[in-house]
Amino acid sequence: MNGQWSLDALYLGFDDPKYLADREKLTALCAELNAFVPQMNSMSPTEALHKALTLQEEISVTSSLLGGYAHLRSATNARDSEAVSHSGQLQAISGSIAGAKAAIEAYIASVEDLESIIASDPLLEEYRFRLESIKNDSKYLLSAREEEIMARMDISGGSAWSQQQGQLTSNVVVDYKGGKTNLSAIRNMAYEADPEVRKSAYEAELACYPKVSDAVAFSLNSIKLQVINACQLRGYESPLDQTLKQARMKRETLDALMDAMNDYLPKFWEYLKVKAKALGHKNGLPWYDLFAPMGSNSKRYTIEDARDYLLNVFSSFDSQLHDMVAQAFAENWIDFYPKDGKRGGAFCSGVQALRQSRILTNFDGSFSDVLTLAHELGHAYHNVQIYDQRPLNKSYSMPVAETASNFNECIVNGYAYKHAASDDERLALVESQLSDTTQIICDIMSRYLFETKVFENRSSQFMGSDELCQIMLQAQKTAYGDGLDHNVLHPYMWVCKSHYYSTGRSFYNYPYAFGGLFARGLYAQYEEEGAAFVPKYKKLLNATTVNSVEDTAKIAGIDLTDKAFWAKGLESYAQLVEEFVKLVNL
Repeated sequence: MNGQWSLDALYLGFDDPKYLADREKLTALCAELNAFVPQMNSMSPTEALHKALTLQEEISVTSSLLGGYAHLRSATNARDSEAVSHSGQLQAISGSIAGAKAAIEAYIASVEDLESIIASDPLLEEYRFRLESIKNDSKYLLSAREEEIMARMDISGGSAWSQQQGQLTSNVVVDYKGGKTNLSAIRNMAYEADPEVRKSAYEAELACYPKVSDAVAFSLNSIKLQVINACQLRGYESPLDQTLKQARMKRETLDALMDAMNDYLPKFWEYLKVKAKALGHKNGLPWYDLFAPMGSNSKRYTIEDARDYLLNVFSSFDSQLHDMVAQAFAENWIDFYPKDGKRGGAFCSGVQALRQSRILTNFDGSFSDVLTLAHELGHAYHNVQIYDQRPLNKSYSMPVAETASNFNECIVNGYAYKHAASDDERLALVESQLSDTTQIICDIMSRYLFETKVFENRSSQFMGSDELCQIMLQAQKTAYGDGLDHNVLHPYMWVCKSHYYSTGRSFYNYPYAFGGLFARGLYAQYEEEGAAFVPKYKKLLNATTVNSVEDTAKIAGIDLTDKAFWAKGLESYAQLVEEFVKLVNL
């Protein structure tokens, strides 16, 4: 096991005859769709919709293979200019049908008796949620020509600015103790046991950002202004309004979630202050010690160790999950180690046409890295549950996207705590869990506040890197309260987080809190119901692509607009804080 993923199941290179044939096929399919659209009005609605969906299915499958390959190539090597070039070319091909897709959606919106048309055709019935959503969203659709123009301009606009942020942060050189390293590697040092390493790595990280922060600030300002302008043109109240509608999520659900989080923020501040005191800090926890390990869980894992551990843990939950994890390791789905040019963090990318996934991590051998693997494998498991959905029903919205990943973390944390051999090990596990949860509560709150302020400001002004740093600092002070030392925060968190740099995914922050707390509630049901819960859980995951967020939750009997549901999950973490306090004082 060499630690690198294999993309051979996709293509052997950009000169692979299979790649060239698929690219030619995609070009032909896009031309066919463009030629088909003018014919729709001469067909019956059933025939027209059936043909439109069939063509779009073929385009979706082919473009996902081609685009996925280019994306995965560049994710592990930002200097792969060939991959970047092909990504742009593929975007141009796909962008050529933006007008046709808009015309199809306008046609769908114009069908008067859509209900009976859907009921008349089995294929249309499978796409009921999609078709009804398009009809409901038609008021936000521009003309076919305008949609095409916007799609084409995005290639050299928002998408290009996003690529700039990724390229700059992947390649920035970090000076550390007389040597050179990269941003992913230096950020991983935040988990080191040696306090001097954590502090010096934090200082080196902050020192590298001014090299790129001005350029990245242009990326952020440009992307956010593009989003604001697009929302105004389409008729959305705001970028947040657009995000919620795209997520098929009610504002009442978001309000219930955020209100519950606000109520419980002081409990997480208590945890941070107790941790700070235990580590010898008087004014709250300095940023560089946020992930400082406590207790005795200092074991290091090879990737083989991580595989064996996860297989053992997941075997008691579901054989399908166990077998998928085994397949992921055996068939090289995972790219493990940090390296120059590789993007930071971790992600899972579904390759649905092959019934596979690819996972990127920056594995360094800690238990936290094992949890990250479990998290990303949860996304892959979610992908497995939607294998049987139609090609255009393969996408789940942002909030539910983090459900299976966080559920996997609950499984691993529950197993690890149950099998802990000592109070020191239990302390390590509880602290690690609280550290991660503080990220999806306090840090996500800070990111939500930051992005909200950036959107408010960008309508009328450009924000330079210094101003963006000040906005980030204020967001962190509000979200972390007196749990952190306000003199040692992280003003450049806006530079390194790719979530801000997308024209299609604004506010990609609250879904992490949603996913963590939603998964916590589902895991509580699993603990009560045992094996009988698993089929219901799979059904819920399968439904995420063809239901609203609220209707998906109803499968498990959950009302997401009820603040009490979110408070219940947060209360379980409050109890974990109490356990942490006891263990620290032993």
